[in-house]
Amino acid sequence: MESFVRLQMLTSQMELEPAEESRAERPVCFTPKQRDAVFIHPAQLPNGQNIKLLKTLLTSACERDCFYCPFRAGRDFRRATFKPEEFASVFMELNRTGAAEGTFLSSGLAGGGVRTQDKLLDTADILRRKHGFRGYIHLKIMPGAEKPQVERAMQLADRVSVNLEAPSTERLARLAPHKQFLDELLQPLKWVEEIRRTQPAYKGSNGRWPSTTTQFVVGGADESDLELLTTTSWLNKNVRLKRAYFSAFHPISDTPLENKTATDPLREHRLYQASFLLRDYGFDLEDLPFVGDGFLPLRTDPKLAWAQMNLSERPLEINRAEKRELLRIPGIGPKGADAIMSARRKGKLRDLSSLRRLGISPERVAPFVLMDGKRPAQQLAFME
Repeated sequence: MESFVRLQMLTSQMELEPAEESRAERPVCFTPKQRDAVFIHPAQLPNGQNIKLLKTLLTSACERDCFYCPFRAGRDFRRATFKPEEFASVFMELNRTGAAEGTFLSSGLAGGGVRTQDKLLDTADILRRKHGFRGYIHLKIMPGAEKPQVERAMQLADRVSVNLEAPSTERLARLAPHKQFLDELLQPLKWVEEIRRTQPAYKGSNGRWPSTTTQFVVGGADESDLELLTTTSWLNKNVRLKRAYFSAFHPISDTPLENKTATDPLREHRLYQASFLLRDYGFDLEDLPFVGDGFLPLRTDPKLAWAQMNLSERPLEINRAEKRELLRIPGIGPKGADAIMSARRKGKLRDLSSLRRLGISPERVAPFVLMDGKRPAQQLAFME
C-alpha cells in the first residue's frame, strides 16, 4: 500500500485544478485502507460524459517558487514522486476496480520543463501502449516544453492544457516571477492550434485533435475581471480555447501570499458566467457590464445585468428576434433559442405558457420580451 500513500499525498491538493470539475459533487475517497485515502473527482468530459477522474501530480517536487502554490520550492512539507511505470500500474489497478475511469496528470517542475514533460509523456505512453488504456487522459503541458513534446502530448491525450495563471506578463510576475508568460505559457497554446490547423489528426486520436483549456488564479495578482476576460476572449478567437477555468485565490501557509485576503468565490462564479457569454452567446467584451475599475457586479448575473440595461425599456419581440438576439435574453440558452425558432414556424408564441412548454423559464424571460406585440409580465400571476 506504499504506492497508495504516495498517491494520497499527490492527490490531496488537486482541488486547485478545477479542470473537468463537476461542481454539483465533491471528490470522493477511494480507500484500499482507511489511512490510504485517494481523492477521485466526479468530472464531466468535453462530450458531456460523466466519469470518475483521478487528478494527480507525477511529483510534488518543484524547482519553481510561485508565490501562491503549495508545491513551491522551499516550502516545508513532505514530497512524493512516481516513476512513469509505477504510476501507470497504480492507475490501472484503480481502473480495474472501477474507482477511476480517467486521469488528469500534471507535475511539479523537476529538472526543467523538457525533462518533466518527458516524464508525463512516458506515463501516458505506457498507459496507452503497454496497458492498452483507451479512456480519458488530460495531460498538462509544462512551462518550457518543446514543440515536438506538445505534438506528442496531443497524440496521447484527449485534452491538453497550459495554466496561464494570470492574464499578462505584468500580472504573472506577481504570482510566479520566474515563469515567462509569452515564451513558456502562451507559446505552447499557439503550437497546439498550429498543429491542429496544419496537420491531419493523429491516427490513434479518434479522428480529432484534443481540445485545450487554461486556468487563471483569480485575485492573486490584483488583476481586474476585464483583464482576465480580455485574455480569455483572445484565446477563444485565436487558439480555439475550449474553456477557461477560474480558481479563486485562497492563501496557503508558508507562502509569500499567505497573508493576502482570499478572493470571494462569487467572483469566480461571475467570471465563469461571463466567459460562457463570450464563448457561446455571441457577446463581445464591450457588451459585458463592467463597473468601477473593470470588475463584474458580484450580486447580479452578467447576462441579467446587460438585459436590465438594454432590454428593460426596449424589449425584444420574441416572434421576430433573430437567434443572436434571443441568446441575449435571460433564461434563454442555445437550446431554448433553437426551440423558439422551431416553434415559430408553426405559429406565433402568444403567451408565457408556450415558453414553459418549450422548457424555458417564463419568469426570467418576461421582463425583457414582447409576445405578439404585448408585454407578457402581467400574465405571471396566472401561470400556475
